[in-house]
Amino acid sequence: MALMDFIKKQFIDILQWTEDSDGTLAWRFPMAEMEIQNGASLTVRDSQTALFVNEGTVADVFGPGMYKLTTQTLPVLTYLKNWDKLFESPFKSDVYFFSTRTQLDQKWGTPNPITIRDKDFGIVRLRAFGIYSYRIADPKAFYQKISGTRETYTRDELEGQLRNTMVAGMTDLFGESGVAFIDMAANQDEFGKAMKAKMEPVFADFGLALDSLVVQNVSLPEELQKILDQKIGMNMIGDMGKFTQYQVANSIPLAAQNEGGMAGLGVGVGAGVGFGQVMGQAMAQAVQPAPAPVAASAPAAAISADDVVATIEKLHGLMEKGILAKEEFEAKKAELLKKLV
Repeated sequence: MALMDFIKKQFIDILQWTEDSDGTLAWRFPMAEMEIQNGASLTVRDSQTALFVNEGTVADVFGPGMYKLTTQTLPVLTYLKNWDKLFESPFKSDVYFFSTRTQLDQKWGTPNPITIRDKDFGIVRLRAFGIYSYRIADPKAFYQKISGTRETYTRDELEGQLRNTMVAGMTDLFGESGVAFIDMAANQDEFGKAMKAKMEPVFADFGLALDSLVVQNVSLPEELQKILDQKIGMNMIGDMGKFTQYQVANSIPLAAQNEGGMAGLGVGVGAGVGFGQVMGQAMAQAVQPAPAPVAASAPAAAISADDVVATIEKLHGLMEKGILAKEEFEAKKAELLKKLV
């Protein structure tokens, strides 16, 4: 009976993995009820590694090459199974192949904005994305911590874990560096290098080598980006006083073309001030030098009704352009009108 069971058994004399499809990181050789023939041939192709596992314990590891499986080429397995040097019987062992090719163009990014503390803007939310590449560098660690005894383990199954780990690392990097968002966004290459250095030990713990990491974009959500654009625009303006005068001078002709445009200020501009006079004052103020400081003891200069009306017109133009809030305009108008009393 024992002889018949032995005859029915199938023996493996060639072990290899042809990698028929892309994206598989680990593959278990199908053993079923078969046993490996002593002296069988093991072929490990370039960009592959083979791992022998005996009853859950990692035994021998083979890099690229062709091997004849004997007690000499399987020293760890020989020790675990207590074989002697003359052992020539078929044997059982789980054999796993791993692809060590570089996995290129892997994408990472923040699915939702992350909240960080920025030294310029305080608490802000930002987005970032880019690409990275990696490969299996330590098949034993990858088997023990990631792929396990699965028949196959694919790149897609690992993607989510790596992406979320990188986003967490990026959040920590922003917090630890203290670099402002503006500086980080302007130096994406340096940001990528710093992030790669931070993530390399994490990848190594999984048995992986992080070959490259590129930051393609760092940005704020749309609503915060609009505020940043406004701040940049205000900084580019420089002299706000002259810019205001220029804006008012441009808005006066538009107001004059609209029926009720000048009277819409609510102070009866058309009652005593001509359009030419208002425009002349605005342009004159835009080019004249700032007045010399007045001594504290000197009496305050009288404010004419024309000056008050012209100033209110300017403020109204700023309000219509969205530079000044309506509440601010009303408060200033009331303050100016008191000076006429």
